[in-house]
Amino acid sequence: MGEQAKEVFWDGLRRNLNGLRQQGLYKTERVLASRQGAEVLCDDGRTLINLCANNYLGLSGDLETQQASIAATGKYGYGLSSVRFICGTQTVHKQLERAIASFLGMEDAILYAAAFDANGGLFEPLFEEPDAIISDALNHASIIDGIRLCKAGRYRYQHNDMADLENQLQAAADAGRRHKVIATDGVFSMDGTIAQLGKICDLAEHYGALVMVDDSHASGFMGASGRGTHEHHHVMGRVDIITGTLGKALGGAMGGFTAARKEVIDTLRQKSRPYLFSNTLAPAIAGASLSILERLSKSTQLRDRLHENTAYFRSAIENIGFTIMPGTHPVVPVMLFDARLAQQFAARLYELGVLATGFFYPVVPMGQARVRVQLSAAHTRLQLDLALAAFAQAGRELGLLKT
Repeated sequence: MGEQAKEVFWDGLRRNLNGLRQQGLYKTERVLASRQGAEVLCDDGRTLINLCANNYLGLSGDLETQQASIAATGKYGYGLSSVRFICGTQTVHKQLERAIASFLGMEDAILYAAAFDANGGLFEPLFEEPDAIISDALNHASIIDGIRLCKAGRYRYQHNDMADLENQLQAAADAGRRHKVIATDGVFSMDGTIAQLGKICDLAEHYGALVMVDDSHASGFMGASGRGTHEHHHVMGRVDIITGTLGKALGGAMGGFTAARKEVIDTLRQKSRPYLFSNTLAPAIAGASLSILERLSKSTQLRDRLHENTAYFRSAIENIGFTIMPGTHPVVPVMLFDARLAQQFAARLYELGVLATGFFYPVVPMGQARVRVQLSAAHTRLQLDLALAAFAQAGRELGLLKT
């Protein structure tokens, strides 16, 4: 009986997987045989222009980043074999936390093994049943999961809709909620939409709410000096809590952080479960990330080049005839609407020498399938032109563009 019960379980999984394949919703992984970069070598021997990494500043495969990581490993070793409060904190971790706080204009910061952990461990230690969390409907899964772990009242406002946000704030006030916090992505990664932080902060101040922003797709390159969406919207000092990642623009490895007032960070050190029960961030990552923040604080060259590449690609892809989500962010969703078509298009781009990924339900809403392009400061103009030519050819071949 026991083996029969297990077989029923395995059969169910197989049916579900086959169903995903038949619907064109099954996700496959491309395997790289090189470091991350504007061009990558895949395991089948093909070299492709890479348009699907979060490597916004081109630092993932950067030699200076690599050398900083090697130097940190040489000094601090490979790992800590411990959590932070037992014997897993080194000077490089404290230096990085101070650097993150300074870079973002906050009092203090705390490191996590991943940005998912930063969001997952944020709400439960800070907010209780009498409180309210008001969350954008399209927030990242890590924010959603973090809110689920908290007993505070949950309110959700329609994506980027300030009128509905005010309605939810009023509902929380009418319910007599004690503390209120608005939680939003700084940049919504599927669309490249930038949250309206100026209006959010205005509403928060009117209703006595805190503002929490996940800036994973903004730290390092949004704003005049790359501090993030709060700098982009000129609300530095008005955002209360910022979470983010070291795994995108800031080097592309892994690791997350929360930056806020000292009281918030001290509370998280005492009570945040992902921090208390996860191994310390590897010294190699901490050392390289510290080097990157020092580098970005001295120059906006990489940030400027990224935005030049973004403006160029956005204009050119529209001129070819594709529909894109409007905006200024280096996430450029090329809308194809159909899941199978998005996968076929991405596969044809691969054959033409471009690595890009099709996104479809449930990652994006049904009927909103797309190929998401992500620009990098490392892309050359020649690489972008070759990629644009591949988009045009694939579009004509699949009947998306007029021949």
